[in-house]
Amino acid sequence: MATIKGTKKQARKRHRQSLERRMRNRAVRTRVRRQMRLMRIALAEGDAKKVEELLPGTMSVIDIGWRKGVFHRNSAARYKSRMARQASAVISGGEA
Repeated sequence: MATIKGTKKQARKRHRQSLERRMRNRAVRTRVRRQMRLMRIALAEGDAKKVEELLPGTMSVIDIGWRKGVFHRNSAARYKSRMARQASAVISGGEA
């Protein structure tokens, strides 16, 4: 991070904090997206056993994402609802 002469100490600190938060948020967002991608692959394959294994973990990771403030609560609820609906379709033997 380049330090510019004349910038206030508070501004430099806020910039530093924003970079730290950005990295933390990116890590959480990446984790959520990766888990959702694994779930979508299992849903597309129609593998009921794999879907049953992945569903609780996926829901948990999505909850962590909104609890940490990375996702809006309603977005997380929407993701969970869609995943649950598709998972129940695959588990019950129907198409997702």
